[in-house]
Amino acid sequence: MRMLEMIRSRPTPSGPAPRQDPRLYQIGVLSVLLLYGVGWLDFAVSPARIALTLVACLGTQYLCTRLWALPRFDPLSALISGLSLCLLLRTEGPGLVVAAAGVTIASKFLCRVDGRHLFNPTNVGLAVMLLVTPDVWVSPGQWGSLAIGAGLLAGLGGLVVNRAERGDVTYAFLASYGLLVVGRAVWLGDPLSIPFLHLQSGALLLFAFLMISDPKTTPDSRAGRICFAVLVASGGALVEFGLHRPNGLLWSLAAAAPLTPAINQLLPGPRFGWSRRAAAGAPRLRARRHIDPRARVAGRDRPAGTSPLTQKGRIMTLTRTTRTARVGLLAIVAWIGVAPAALAFCGFYVSKADTTLFNRASKVVLVRDGDRTVVTMANDFHGDPREFAMVIPVPTLLTRDQIHVGDQAVLDHLDAYTAPRLVEYHDPDPCHPVVMELARASAPPASVRRASQDRLGSLGVTVEARYSVGEYDIVILSAEQSGGLHTWLREEGYRIPAGATEVLQSYIKQGMRFFVARVNLDEQAALGYTFLRPLQIAYESPKFMLPIRLGTVNADGPQDLFVFALTRTGRVETRNYRTLKVPTDMNLPVFLKKPDEFAAFYQAMFSRQVDEAHRRGVFLEYAWDMAWCDPCAADPLSLTELRDLGVFWVDDSPASTRRGAAADVFVTRLHVRYDAEHFPDDLRFQATADRSNVQGRYVLQQPWHGAGSCEEVMQYRRTVAAREEREAQTLASLTGWNLETIRTKMGLDSAPPAAASATWWQRLWGQ
Repeated sequence: MRMLEMIRSRPTPSGPAPRQDPRLYQIGVLSVLLLYGVGWLDFAVSPARIALTLVACLGTQYLCTRLWALPRFDPLSALISGLSLCLLLRTEGPGLVVAAAGVTIASKFLCRVDGRHLFNPTNVGLAVMLLVTPDVWVSPGQWGSLAIGAGLLAGLGGLVVNRAERGDVTYAFLASYGLLVVGRAVWLGDPLSIPFLHLQSGALLLFAFLMISDPKTTPDSRAGRICFAVLVASGGALVEFGLHRPNGLLWSLAAAAPLTPAINQLLPGPRFGWSRRAAAGAPRLRARRHIDPRARVAGRDRPAGTSPLTQKGRIMTLTRTTRTARVGLLAIVAWIGVAPAALAFCGFYVSKADTTLFNRASKVVLVRDGDRTVVTMANDFHGDPREFAMVIPVPTLLTRDQIHVGDQAVLDHLDAYTAPRLVEYHDPDPCHPVVMELARASAPPASVRRASQDRLGSLGVTVEARYSVGEYDIVILSAEQSGGLHTWLREEGYRIPAGATEVLQSYIKQGMRFFVARVNLDEQAALGYTFLRPLQIAYESPKFMLPIRLGTVNADGPQDLFVFALTRTGRVETRNYRTLKVPTDMNLPVFLKKPDEFAAFYQAMFSRQVDEAHRRGVFLEYAWDMAWCDPCAADPLSLTELRDLGVFWVDDSPASTRRGAAADVFVTRLHVRYDAEHFPDDLRFQATADRSNVQGRYVLQQPWHGAGSCEEVMQYRRTVAAREEREAQTLASLTGWNLETIRTKMGLDSAPPAAASATWWQRLWGQ
């Protein structure tokens, strides 16, 4: 009876049923995106790094809660920030992860105006770390740009912003940024596939739905939020397309956040609150909670006028949330425990897959440090040198001493050094096994006709400079409109394909000049060269990009491009396309030892990877410190060779580091197969601080063929049979080759051997 009386006396809630805390949905969405990124997009975020980030964020939240004497510890906000950092932050240093987490969470307590934090925590954490250290970066290109991924992000993000009642700021931002990007393309005369490429970016949608929509740091009124969204979109477009710097939206949001209090003064509105009462129809604007002194004395912090039963329910909800967080952390720790360890070991180099395997393959070397860039261009030109002409957009006016003719042999050496490689191992005698220790590899020591000025003026073309460099005659042009430039080039004997006018106009409106080169046959004969040497240019510009659009105008199919990037910091990746690693470190059948077989394998494997990436991927084939290699397909480049390629900082290295092999040079090899349909925009790069080693490496494991009679021999031969079957299936999956044909080349029976884990009836009937 007493229980019934308590139930009858309990106040009946009025109005609609309260909704759950929107942050729970945000945590769920972020978790799904993190699993998607790690599991399907190959994000370089290990389980240990995820655990460290979350623990550091929760720990900082707890510490700040105690320091500020807050009534309770709230893990939800910290979990959101931690998961966001896992999705966006990239660094090789665990200490930097902890520092980023500390800055992110502490900013909520230190940077406060009118009782709430000023900056989006994840945004300010990333901005501060990007400012103070070059060892932190963000990889927007890794989200890709496929419509299906964009739809997934939009759907999940829409769920979050609707729950948080901040959909207006997200959709206003997307609309304004979309108008800016599309308007820029229309002004430049670019095809709409270029702005659509930007708008399908997963990184953009992640920012729109999960960062700018933060209800605690956006203006209170709808009109204010729309103004805020337009401001952030405009700033981001300015940084990206005006200043040509990466992470424009991150910088724009960080710069616009301090304006929120002023916007709230001009356009006031009700303040957002996370409480359930707000969702049930109570006013969202709540002043700082008044804590009942009696509750504090009793050891419980509850708002005045709140019943103990209600407070108990809140404590139970907090307990359940904390318990859920603990279970999640335990799951992460378990994941770390079962994650396989990676071992690196030496091998015997057999063969390589260099650029000669691919038809119509161009090679470009980019040396980059700060805004300084040296570009070496080697075109795969076959034909009469009189037919050769090169028209390349360049960001600045080039003087004579900024142009150089390079050495093809050095470029070939770099190609050989970074090429995917085949290595070979031999099984030991199973009767006399050899115990080997894996030693850590150490670094080895180691003619353009002159046109009248009147004609130039009528076409709107200006010849900025003319140079003769080696066997090349070079003209630096600027133009006011593409039609005049197109006409001038054709009158000067250059073959300009149909459709190039629109592309030229886009580069003209971007303020770029044109580097035009042609072979001087008399100079080539005097110098004694029978081939075209690579051209080199050096300049300073914030634009870290490679113009490829002109190359797609007259192409009759996809083209292969190899980009070799040399930096001080680490690996180079693309910002507007996904950078993917080629499959590596796998055992393959030994018949691939024949050079023609390995060449056929790598060509088929790469083509299959291109198709699986929907022809939109840029593939990482090699990333390594230039001072050493393991195994080596060629010796590392010497300091003299690096200087010939334009690595200008090697002379600045201390004398102790300049002896022997190269120091402070990291090389990245990227391979892209591109066409106008799948690569509508130029390649845009960024240098990261990732110095982890990557190489395309394929293993041949030669079996032992002795005549031993020990008990281990039979077991070894069964193991070899199973291994060879796995190798055949691996090769078939990588290349799409017929499995039976592979088995025939390996000398295997058509039926695979029974696996040790098969059931007894499968072994009985050979299934």
